Amino acid sequence: MTDLHVISYRPEPAELSYTFGGRPAVGKIQPGSIVELYTEDCFGGKVRSVHDLPSQVCEFPYLNPVTGPFHVEGAMPGDTLALHFISIEPARDWAVSTTFPHFGALTSTHTTATLQPPLDEVVWLYDVDRERRVVRYHARRGDFSVEMPLDPMHGTVGVAPSAGEARMTITPDAHGGNMDTPELRAGVTVYLGVNVEGALFAIGDGHCRQGHGEVCGTAVETAMNTVVAVDLIKGVQTPWPRMEDDDHLMSTGSARPLEDAYRVSQHDLVTWVSSLVGMDELDTYQLISQAGTAPVGNVCDTNYTMVAKVHKAFIGRHTSYEGMHAKLRALADYYLFAR
Repeated sequence: MTDLHVISYRPEPAELSYTFGGRPAVGKIQPGSIVELYTEDCFGGKVRSVHDLPSQVCEFPYLNPVTGPFHVEGAMPGDTLALHFISIEPARDWAVSTTFPHFGALTSTHTTATLQPPLDEVVWLYDVDRERRVVRYHARRGDFSVEMPLDPMHGTVGVAPSAGEARMTITPDAHGGNMDTPELRAGVTVYLGVNVEGALFAIGDGHCRQGHGEVCGTAVETAMNTVVAVDLIKGVQTPWPRMEDDDHLMSTGSARPLEDAYRVSQHDLVTWVSSLVGMDELDTYQLISQAGTAPVGNVCDTNYTMVAKVHKAFIGRHTSYEGMHAKLRALADYYLFAR
């Protein structure tokens, strides 16, 4: 791999970040590089058994740590950062999930106040079998257990917001953040609009798998060994985080209420495809209405996240972002072959 620029980075606990923006870069990366990362779970590795309640072993606001940020050489506001996820692999043979008293889709929160007792704080420990590619769920209040396919993803990826703003990593918005979409798995390229010099991207919140919506507020959470290819598209703006795999284009939207997150994602996909294909917006609106799907990201965070998704077969396989996904996919294949 002498002609590949590969950087490996494993942060110490004190080097983890809890915001996008407001923190100096941990290193500089040239476009075209490959970065091998270790990311900690959303609890910072402190919840290790069913007896470790997050409210007792974790300290707010030090939750949902990310690895980074990284300064990408040449990235300036108005550019687009491209991150291709080559591999996302659990770093442990166990993972955890929890319920929180005032967090999740089916409980009272500080903004959805109801006169009822809060949910119990409970921890579930999952077995992770990387060889068999499964995770095993064990009920806490019964003897039921079941295996589910391992489907690793990252819940949190983003860049620094504009205007010197710092945002908690738990909040998804136009800069990315805690979008918690199961679509963000290996083989996907994420496009993020650059807001500050260097972009300052960071990644974290690894999930062995997650149902759409992350309804209880947490997924099957674990540390990850992740490899990403990094590149830059100069002079091209991206208003909301977008994703591309071999077969689909995807737009995200994060907001409250959920209808607005849905509208943002659909609007971005319609305008993106319209520009890409050179088609009238109303014609594109009609096409996406019939050919698109709408996977749910999260319905529990400070903002909710929706994804608008369309198969490339319906848009004539037009090339987006100057063919960046195919370029990074080829780089990923070469890295895997040469490793």
